[in-house]
Amino acid sequence: MTSLILVYAAWLIFSAKRLLTYTHVLQQEDYDDLRLFKWIGDNFAFDKRLSLFLLVTGSGLFALSKFMPRLFVPELVPHFLVFTGLAVAIYREKDPRKNSKKKLVATTRAKRIFFPALALVALSGLWCFHVPDHPWIWIFNVQLIPLILIIVNLLLQPFEHGIQKRYWNEAHQKVKAYEPTIIGITGSFGKTSVKHILGHILKTQAPTLITPGSVNTPMGITRIVREQLEENHRYLVVEMGAYGPGSIERLCTLTPPDMGIITAIGHAHYERFKTLESVAKAKFELAEAVLEKDGMVIIHERTLRFPIPEKLKDDHPSNFIVCGDAPDIFSKANDDHEISHIASDDLHIISIKQSTKGLGVDLRWKGESYSLFLPLFGVHHGHNAALAFAAAMELGIPADKIKTALRSLPQIEHRLEVRKQPDGTTLIDDAFNSNPIGFNSALGLLATLGRQGRKILITPGMIELGHAHNDAHEKIGSYAGEVCDIAIVIHGKRIPTFIQGFKSTGSGKPLHEFASFQDAQGWLRENKQDGDIILIENDLPDIYERVPKI
Repeated sequence: MTSLILVYAAWLIFSAKRLLTYTHVLQQEDYDDLRLFKWIGDNFAFDKRLSLFLLVTGSGLFALSKFMPRLFVPELVPHFLVFTGLAVAIYREKDPRKNSKKKLVATTRAKRIFFPALALVALSGLWCFHVPDHPWIWIFNVQLIPLILIIVNLLLQPFEHGIQKRYWNEAHQKVKAYEPTIIGITGSFGKTSVKHILGHILKTQAPTLITPGSVNTPMGITRIVREQLEENHRYLVVEMGAYGPGSIERLCTLTPPDMGIITAIGHAHYERFKTLESVAKAKFELAEAVLEKDGMVIIHERTLRFPIPEKLKDDHPSNFIVCGDAPDIFSKANDDHEISHIASDDLHIISIKQSTKGLGVDLRWKGESYSLFLPLFGVHHGHNAALAFAAAMELGIPADKIKTALRSLPQIEHRLEVRKQPDGTTLIDDAFNSNPIGFNSALGLLATLGRQGRKILITPGMIELGHAHNDAHEKIGSYAGEVCDIAIVIHGKRIPTFIQGFKSTGSGKPLHEFASFQDAQGWLRENKQDGDIILIENDLPDIYERVPKI
């Protein structure tokens, strides 16, 4: 009896740790059962080690009982084997609340899913004691754990929707009561940076609430509005993420925008949309919501290279402000022979100059010229600044006050954030970037700042580029080979064309591959030198970088 209790206790502990592993992935996948199921299938992330151990030991005991019936096998042996397998698995299983880059957060929702799933898994282990002499019967229960989590999450969906609806209504009523001027910002990339720049400008003029970090989902925005929006807030700047058709429309219902900014149409989240036309349609749901209030939509010229945005702008010309490279600059900089959609009365970006102290951006708009300085790094931020400048001007803020505000702009955390390190190296932190334009700009900055020391790149590449994955990585790899002295690639099997591109132009420059950022940082600690310039380009979530070894 004691042995059975020990086995069951081990089963409960193992089940809890394994459920934490899968709950961590489910949380990173926005509690989407289908995405969790796909992640398990794509990464073969089902139990292998413990199941193999149980299969081998169980088969061995079965063979002994059939072919050597006179051999006495004590009843405690199967219990001991199962207990041993579970104990080793418990020891090896990492706790995602402690041993992850993006740790499992014990939110109320996570607990509502985890504990019922644990109760069901605990019950599922009871039947095994009716046939205690065969360890292999436990394999079924081990493999059942992620399925139980998925089922519990599915059954809780109506309840979760009810809670979310109540919170959503509270936030919406608060917005209606306080009536701040709402600026919605979306785009395949650049939206967080534009939000940061515009938010800083507005804060210097009036009380302003900005959705923090990369918060851009319905429940994330709902929480910020419920907890932080005050009656004296004059502006509410909301980053809006698109995770499928209707995403932006729903966010616009929650926080009806008086103004919209659309930064880009690109391959970010491409795998969810399948075509760039679908991406454009989803992003311009923001424009449609703004037009319902006869508001102003500020867009980058590159968004007009798709039929839906172009038609919407043509149908409402007085409601759009277009920003982009001046036609002569565009033709010189463009390698893909695209056509500029910027007109003479649009906001022209005349030049963007990167120095070791920041960015100089020259603009021309409505017959006036403006020179801006931002203590930011990365030429792509010149485009983000132009969009923010146009929005602030349209909101009635004088140009001189905008320019003054921009001079005190803090760096954007993890987006080409340049920091001198105590050990004499310089870190360019672009950990939250994952698009070709930003990556290209980061390499250009590395070239600018790294004229004295070694230029070191650490990257796992980009994600969610769809069919453009290989081509985009080959191009950026070739450029990296020209710029960098050393490349450190994380999980190189994901980006073989990047490695090929780097080697094609790198002329024998060293390229090291590691399984994780932790391993790469270990190499860096041992090999870095005074004066090195180190670029961290993108830092993938755990679900992309490290598949749990289960």
